[in-house]
Parts: sequence; structure tokens; C-alpha cells
Amino acid sequence: MSIVVIGVNHRTSPVKLLEKLTITESSIPRALAHLTGLSDIREAVVLSTCNRTEVYAVVERFHNAYTDITQFLCNVSGLPEHEIAPHLYSQHEDDAVSHLFGVAAGLDSAVLGETEIVGQVRDAWETAMDEGSSRSTLNLLFRYALEVGKRARTETGISRSTASVSHAAVEMAEDILGSLSGKRVLVVGAGEMGEGVATALSREGASQITVINRTASRGEALAEKVGARVSNFAHLETEISSADVVVACTGAGTPVITHELVESARSGITAPILFVDIALPRDVEASVNDLPGVTLRDLDHLSEWAQRGLEQRESEVIQVRGIIAEELQRFDSDQTQRQAAPLVAQLREVVESIRLAELERFSSKVSEMTDEQQSIVDSVTKAIVAKVLHSPSVSLREAAGTPQGERLAAAVRDLFNLD
Repeated sequence: MSIVVIGVNHRTSPVKLLEKLTITESSIPRALAHLTGLSDIREAVVLSTCNRTEVYAVVERFHNAYTDITQFLCNVSGLPEHEIAPHLYSQHEDDAVSHLFGVAAGLDSAVLGETEIVGQVRDAWETAMDEGSSRSTLNLLFRYALEVGKRARTETGISRSTASVSHAAVEMAEDILGSLSGKRVLVVGAGEMGEGVATALSREGASQITVINRTASRGEALAEKVGARVSNFAHLETEISSADVVVACTGAGTPVITHELVESARSGITAPILFVDIALPRDVEASVNDLPGVTLRDLDHLSEWAQRGLEQRESEVIQVRGIIAEELQRFDSDQTQRQAAPLVAQLREVVESIRLAELERFSSKVSEMTDEQQSIVDSVTKAIVAKVLHSPSVSLREAAGTPQGERLAAAVRDLFNLD
């Protein structure tokens, strides 16, 4: 049995493919049920963010599972395998573990050290636990991943300076324009990403910020929080016509800013306008970039722009990789330990509690026996428990630290509902 990860990210895939492979939050439970219903997949967690879509799984046979997960991604995207395969990566065992640890630490993000990914990893894991698709092995793995993310940000400077996609989007806009001072900035979307953008704009000194959101109350709350102006979503075209910069981050799933809308909004306007689209799937139609005076930047551009952060913080990356190596060693050791003595003790404790409960259930009849007879019943039932558990206990101890040991331990935990 192996831990594997199969997926695509911003380094292996263009935004056009990433958005087709995006799995919405509401669709993840159904995806997990499908994956764990396949014969070679024992556990699964799906992580889908603006930078990646990945399936972490505990599998029986790697090649069969790879085929099944690839087909799952084809179904998600509606694309044939030959269009997806060149962008896929797959890793197993320690490489898969290290990959997840790097993701949680922010090493695999478009913006090096971004802080948002930790919450996204936690949410993906919690959803899988709620759906029963993350059990003993992946529960242990994701606990360690969150610890790596915490250590990376408290023990190194990996998240210093730009540490979120929303903050990076604002910095990129400022880099393109030279300054945001005096610029009229429209933020489309008031969710977590929109709040990050608006907050970063406020910190960077942008004084003319307008927030627009489909749910008016949420837009009003964000505008009040950052001292911005709020507008109604029905007035989107009007707001675009008066903006110098538009940052789009609604997560609507389909473009809310179309070529036709922008063309109409800018009729007769020659002043330049910058669109920064950090949503996935994208909020702004790509053809908007073809309109006169319009510049459009998306996550592909943001990834290229943020690459310099990797070069500037290479020493921090080295420290984080050291943390990942330490935690990988601890994870491997923990896995081995969990496969043997503690698991055997826990199994014996569970079975012993069943034995005592059964004796209690028949206590009225047992009490009619003599002390000697009661002692014999107690001894016989204990002997039965010992003989039944002897063979699995020996097998668990002898196979500890091997792939077979992982398989046996996971099976015992699942069959006896052990934590």
C-alpha cells in the first residue's frame, strides 16, 4: 500500500487547463466518494486551489490507481487523456509526503511562502474526514503537513513580505503602473481573496477603492472594514468605465467580466485600464486584453512576476527544506511505530472491552456459578482472546516498517475503528 499524489499545478499547467480541472468546494464530497469507490484507492483527499488540483491517496496498486485518478481528472475537465497527461505529475511514498509538506510550507505556490495555502490544506483534509475518505494514513500525513506549514512560517522568513496571492496581485499592479496613488481601483468580489486585495490596497496607500459583490451585505461589510466605497453588482459596467485598475476575484466559476461588457463600458474612453484576474476559473474573458487601452494580467503572469521572490529568499527556502527533511523522518518513524506496539495494545484493549461487556451481559447467569466456575469462564474467555489476537499481533510486529506493515496496520485500524 502506497501514499501517492497525482495532479497539476501552476508550474506544470497553464491557467486555461487549471481552470478546467478546478473542483468546486460543493463538488469535492462527490469526488471523494467516487475516488474511494474505486477498487485500488483506500483513502483520498482532494486539494483544489487557484494554484493546483491534486489527489492524495492511499492505494493498493500504483499503476491501476494512476489510471483511475487520471480518468477522474479527464472526467472533471471534459478533456481527453492526451491533453492532460503532459501536464500531470505523480509521486509516491516519501516523494509524495515531501511534496505535500512543500505545498503546506508555501514552496509550491505561485507566491513563495503564501499563507493562504495552510487553510486550504486544512479545509481539504477536514472535508475528507467528514466524508470518511481520510482515515489512519492520510490523517497522520495531513497532521504532519500542517505542522510543517506552521514551523516554516514561525522558524523561517519564508512568509516575510509578499505572502498571499491577493497581496502579490496588488504589488504586481503597482509594479506595472509605477504607483497606485490617485488610481481608482475596483475590487470585484468580497470573499476571502477580495478581502485580502482590499486590505493590501489600503496598506499600499490606494485611496480610491470601490468594492462590488453579488451579495450586497458582504460587499458593504468589506468596504466598511477597509474604508472603501461600495457599489451594487448591477452597476458593474458603470464602475469599470470609471476605474483605472480592476482586480477580479469572485470565484463565480464563469467570467463575470466579458469582452462585450468591457467594450461597452469603455466606449469613447481612451485612458488605459489594468485588469488583474486572480480567480480560478477566471473572472475576465481573455479576449478583453485585445481591446484598445486594456491590459489584462492573470495567474500565469502573477506566477512569472512572483518568481523573483524565490530568488530573493533562497536562503529561507533552504531552511524550509531542512524542516521538511526533519518532519519526513519523524513521519516515517511515527508510521512505523503506529504499525506495531501501540496498535497491538489498542487492538487488545478493544477486544478485551468486548469480552468484559459480554461477561457483564451474562452476569446474572455467571453469578449463579461457583467461584471456581466463574474463574474458569474468565480464564477460558481470556485464552480465546489471546489465541485469536496472537497471529495478527505477530504479523503486525514482523511487518512493521514495510509496505505490507502499512497495509496491515491501516486495515486493522479501519476494521476495528481505531484512532
